[in-house]
Amino acid sequence: MGAGTEPAEAQCDSLQGRIYLDYNATTPLAPEVAQAVWDAMCQAWGNPSSSHPAGSKAKELIGSARESLAKMLGGRPEDIVFTSGGTEANNMVIHTACRHFHNSQRGMGDSRGIPHIVTSSVEHDSIRLPLEQLGREGLAEVTFVPVSPRSGQAEVDDVLAAIQPNTCLVSLMLANNETGVIMPVAELSQRICALNRRRTAEALPRILVHTDAAQMIGKGRVDVQELGVDYLTIVGHKFHGPRIGALYIRSPGTTTPLHPMLFGGGQERSFRPGTENTPMIAGLGQAAELVNKNWEAYEAHMRDVRDYLEATLEASFGKQRICFNSHFKGSKRLCNTCNFSILGSGLQGRRVLAHCKVLLASVGAACHSEKGDRPSPVLLSCGIPPEVAQNALRLSVGRGTTRADVDRAVQDLVQAVQELERDQAP
Repeated sequence: MGAGTEPAEAQCDSLQGRIYLDYNATTPLAPEVAQAVWDAMCQAWGNPSSSHPAGSKAKELIGSARESLAKMLGGRPEDIVFTSGGTEANNMVIHTACRHFHNSQRGMGDSRGIPHIVTSSVEHDSIRLPLEQLGREGLAEVTFVPVSPRSGQAEVDDVLAAIQPNTCLVSLMLANNETGVIMPVAELSQRICALNRRRTAEALPRILVHTDAAQMIGKGRVDVQELGVDYLTIVGHKFHGPRIGALYIRSPGTTTPLHPMLFGGGQERSFRPGTENTPMIAGLGQAAELVNKNWEAYEAHMRDVRDYLEATLEASFGKQRICFNSHFKGSKRLCNTCNFSILGSGLQGRRVLAHCKVLLASVGAACHSEKGDRPSPVLLSCGIPPEVAQNALRLSVGRGTTRADVDRAVQDLVQAVQELERDQAP
């Protein structure tokens, strides 16, 4: 890097000895990613649409990044469209599904009204909020399927039961950002594929399937062929890449519809116009390459540290005082995520974190950080009692987290709880 600096190392130094366990919120740039971004800024500054060598270099880097993302997902380079981030990708899928529904109704004598979309009660706000807005405006019907308190999942049978004749999209996240529970997306896709064959014979609109894979990439296997989805959302800053994203579409514009929300210069085959952000795309490609080469080692390391964290919490507070909010019998979960509550009066998650001197973590999704001490809606949806949910903490470990980091973090939690209990003593 220029002037002998490394952004990734500088970020680590800025923590000043604190322990960061909030990797589900965001991750620092991997050094290799920071280098790729810097190199592109210096050496590939040309407009990728220009035909001269400066533009060709930028275009080449973008093509290479597209190939790396496709390899990471088991798709094809032409199935990848770069976006500004996960929010844009998710909104593009919703926009496309509504357009797809209306297009499917053209020439039909009996219009089926407005599009209907099915999703879960624990989706990210970039799915939930646009769907709620469409509902308020009368532009779509939406069903939010509750997750099962038994499994923490949106059960496939419950999702299918919510489907109506005018359903055009089912969107189900691949893994939940708060509990870490992995959703049954592959089974859902298989069942909807069979259902679509019957719907075609009945002249009903095809149901498209989308999954937001923001939390899963870099922590486990993600293969679009196994998942069977039409769309998959990629978020760079969740796997040590830059804060941009991409959308996987199975054969966009042919097998699977994709309608642009923006119109401009024709970049990204006019699906997402605007001069490409070459440095960030190069960084995203490098982040994908790291996942391609190392995801199994990443997963094994994070699972080991996560399991050690949970054992250390139980040993430090006692089994009777620790309630793990992400343990659901029969459900798989992310290798890095531990959601738990320390039971006791006055031990709300935010209060505990405010008394921590070393630990940097969260009580849930970063986008809900302004909601005060109200229990997480995700945990409540999973059947966690309010008095337990309000004490919840989400610790998410990363590729570089060590057992020594865990020891310091848990010691910090113990001291914070002791301080709070002393303050409350009569």
